[in-house]
Amino acid sequence: MNFSVEHEIPGRIRLRCPRNSFTREEGAVISAILETQPGVTSAAASHRTGSLLIRYTGEARDLALKAAELMDESFYGQIGASDIVGRGPGLGESVTCFFSGVITRALLPFTLRHAITFCRAMPLLGRGLVSLWREKRLNVPVLDAAAVGVSMLRRDFGTASVITTLLALGNLLESWTHKKARESLADSLAVNVDKLWVRRDGREEQISVSSLRIGDLAVIRAGSVVPVDGVVFEGDAMINQASMTGESEPVHRIPGLSVYAGTVVEEGELIVRVTAFDSDTRIRRIADMIDESEALKADVQNRAEKMADAIVPYSFILAGAVYLCTRNAARATSALLVDYSCALKLSTPLIILSAMREGARRGVLVKGGKFLEYLAEADTVVFDKTGTLTVSSPSVARVIPFGTHSRNDVLRTAACLEEHFPHSIARAVVKQAEREGLSHIEEHSTVEYAVAHGIASHISARGSERSEERILLGSAHFVIEDEGIALTPEQRRIIDEASAAYSVLLLAMGDSLAGILCIEDPLREDAVNIAERLRATGVRRVVMLTGDNPRAAENIAGIAGIREFYAQLLPEDKTEAVKRMKSRGKVVMAGDGINDAPALSAADVGVTLRDSADIARETADIVLTNNNLNAIIYARMLGHEMMKKIRRNGAFIVGANSLLLALGLGGVISPAGSALLHNLATIGSGVYSLTPILGKTRHEEASE
Repeated sequence: MNFSVEHEIPGRIRLRCPRNSFTREEGAVISAILETQPGVTSAAASHRTGSLLIRYTGEARDLALKAAELMDESFYGQIGASDIVGRGPGLGESVTCFFSGVITRALLPFTLRHAITFCRAMPLLGRGLVSLWREKRLNVPVLDAAAVGVSMLRRDFGTASVITTLLALGNLLESWTHKKARESLADSLAVNVDKLWVRRDGREEQISVSSLRIGDLAVIRAGSVVPVDGVVFEGDAMINQASMTGESEPVHRIPGLSVYAGTVVEEGELIVRVTAFDSDTRIRRIADMIDESEALKADVQNRAEKMADAIVPYSFILAGAVYLCTRNAARATSALLVDYSCALKLSTPLIILSAMREGARRGVLVKGGKFLEYLAEADTVVFDKTGTLTVSSPSVARVIPFGTHSRNDVLRTAACLEEHFPHSIARAVVKQAEREGLSHIEEHSTVEYAVAHGIASHISARGSERSEERILLGSAHFVIEDEGIALTPEQRRIIDEASAAYSVLLLAMGDSLAGILCIEDPLREDAVNIAERLRATGVRRVVMLTGDNPRAAENIAGIAGIREFYAQLLPEDKTEAVKRMKSRGKVVMAGDGINDAPALSAADVGVTLRDSADIARETADIVLTNNNLNAIIYARMLGHEMMKKIRRNGAFIVGANSLLLALGLGGVISPAGSALLHNLATIGSGVYSLTPILGKTRHEEASE
């Protein structure tokens, strides 16, 4: 098998295979084979992304890689997925085979049917004994084994057969429902394009995706799915970006603007210069992340699973009490057949997966169910200012030089340093220099360090090829207080006046201030009065944290309706502030820059925007793919409704199963009837779990 190591940490390695290396069924075989290797604890192959995730212990890494290398299509393609335990065919084929077996057994002689029932019951009894004796646990397998065992001891093979049949059917439907819910979430983001048209040497030719190269010119016409990430080189088109951003209306794309894989050209035609394709596109990375996201269980899901197992001992106590009082084994068996755990364990994760899928379609990408739960419970929301509350593309309003330095020198030198950093203010400085035609050749040495407030480096001193002078670029706090650059009274006055209207960057060369850059950073339209809308959802405290000066911070906070803000903070200050707030309740932190990553990680829920720095998107728990802060309000509503639905479903499960338990204990229904109705209630609960959580109207209200 051909693969490359995409990412690795101790105990976990992700391999990336070429596109279409294996099918879903072959992926199941590959995973099962790898899991047989000593030290490999789990393996998951995704046919959608070509990803192979292996978890291992000790020194099993090299063994796992060798096993993966030795496998090829001629090997795993000959082994059907149905040959692997627990990785059978699709639902239709499985159910058909299941009922064919039931009908066939019904036509067999009486003695042979009993023998088959006994053989089918043995795995159930075995799992129950393992849980009881080896794991010392009273759980659902023990409950099922007891119900089947009691029926067989009473020589009631008919009831035992019905119970084993219904349990098998219930498990089949539950696993299929859960699998489909998870797959539909990731499949909704998959891009299935094998070939595309490109322009090479002035001619158009159709090539496979595997032959594509970065920098190629992809030709994308009306009605086609965009198969790559890239920048429009030529053309004019309207693109539907709902799959990526949740926007309901098509967006206009002209040369210089970006397009993303998975979006659709509705009108027009584009020539796109490819910047990423296949597994490197944003949407494929999102789908890849979703493949792993289920590991991040919500606390409510963990509580449901624990509660489900905690109920099992009481079922045994009740069954024993019934038998002692009535001496009726059938009624006692009914108490064992109705348990609350199956439905509780199935419905809660299905509701969470349904909520995550719904959020992804509306521009809210959630990396795990627990983050929706925490978002619903949060009483504090913290915003970074620059690039989060303000527009993601600020501009340079003024450049003021000092001393012998010219305006062009100040802007050119600042752009030379800032071009290495992806923050929105850095982009603004670089764009302004490009707009004015100022070339900024690399004259500085390696950047010594970059923090939230500034950059430090060295540049060749004027008139000297050997000596270098230190250059600093950043906030007043960084340049003046941290680095000790002295100001004249006139310079201080100019900086104070500029700070009242702009965010100000100071550039120092050597021991003196060379100039300042005034950054115009207006508030986002969707951030106006964002605090009031959050308070309406029950948020008690809205805070703004920024490294900017207090005047600019106060101005932005006022427009956003935020009463509490803290200015001139270093990244570690933001992180400490978030940690202090966490001691009083659940905290949501929204940020977009490299300097926000520690605070995003420290919060209960980190939220970022689609156009944020890469590290911010990796660190955050929720990504707003439509770049709209109102999506936080929608996500909070989604979390609230998800929790309500979990509680409603729990009430139904408890009520329905309690009724069945009462009917069984009263002798109104037989143990077989009890098992049938119990499984039907479980399946009904699972179907309800997959219904929409928030309708279109609720989403539109949140976005207004």
